[in-house]
Amino acid sequence: MPIRILVIDDSALVRHLLSEILGAVPGFEVVGAAPDPYAAREAIKALQPDVLTLDVEMPRMDGLVFLENLMRLRPTPVVMVSSLTTQGAEVTLRALELGAVDFVSKPALGLAAGLAALAEELAAKIRVAARAQLQPLQAPPPRLGAVGSAPGYRTTAQLVAMGASTGGTEALRAVVSALPADAPAVVITQHIPASFSRPFAERMDRASAMRVSQAEDGQPILPGHVYVAPGDAHLCVERSGARWRCRLSQAAPVNRHRPAVDVMFDSVREACGRNALGLLLTGMGEDGARGLARLRQAGASTLVQDEASAVVWGMPGAAVKLGAAERILNLNELPAAILAWARTPPPENEEPRMPSPTAEAPR
Repeated sequence: MPIRILVIDDSALVRHLLSEILGAVPGFEVVGAAPDPYAAREAIKALQPDVLTLDVEMPRMDGLVFLENLMRLRPTPVVMVSSLTTQGAEVTLRALELGAVDFVSKPALGLAAGLAALAEELAAKIRVAARAQLQPLQAPPPRLGAVGSAPGYRTTAQLVAMGASTGGTEALRAVVSALPADAPAVVITQHIPASFSRPFAERMDRASAMRVSQAEDGQPILPGHVYVAPGDAHLCVERSGARWRCRLSQAAPVNRHRPAVDVMFDSVREACGRNALGLLLTGMGEDGARGLARLRQAGASTLVQDEASAVVWGMPGAAVKLGAAERILNLNELPAAILAWARTPPPENEEPRMPSPTAEAPR
């Protein structure tokens, strides 16, 4: 069965171009186009589309208002296609919070050629959206209590590394916002455009007791802080004496991504060994799966988001197939699992030790 698509945009030219471009993709059927949310509402009832493409700026009803109503009354996979997704990252992040699966940005100039160039990316995201598990809007999770000074807890010798892709902005926000201010340091790689990573970090910071920021090269990694990879650089962790630092790299993409989760996980394995906890959350593809497996082989603890709570179970599912997951947990169980790990004494009640800089990485 083809994927049935409804295009929603106030521009007649954009509706025509998107309908033409998507209609030429094998396995797609553009069942209709609507100029505003009111027309879209009637089209959805009549045409039963599988996926919507949605603009933000539209007459009679804002696209975000329509999206919120849609997800409350008739949840349907949505891919945002809007010029605001580049200039207004906050608008796009809000759309993802409301339930949009993903987004692409309209080109600023050369609309016809620009949309044609986006065809492959948009088609890939529509295919993912058609298979995505829509997660209901939920109230912010309750913040967990302070870690305190439980035996074995050493904030300077523990590091949490999280990786995510499609659906990850909200999954990461849910986990981080539930952690207390004294939780171990967290490093994050989320597949996201360069213009979005800083607003994403700032948005999480406003919702969290921990301090969240976009990582900077050479920045010390401190307890109670979260470091988000910039959207155009790999985030690595480097040992610096008895502590760790962020290192940013412009090396070639890995798994077609920069930042790549595998790159971050491998650096965490080398710098932290068994003093690390690796988490792989919702996302398309396999990035992070092999890196998480290598982390587990090095003695680190590893957690994976379960299929029921993931928008896309590609990356977590790949990790499970490789045997990389020590535990598979629902999204709302992950914050408590992180703190339980932080409170657990090291094996044999030993002080956590930094791995030797010359130690050979496990094969």
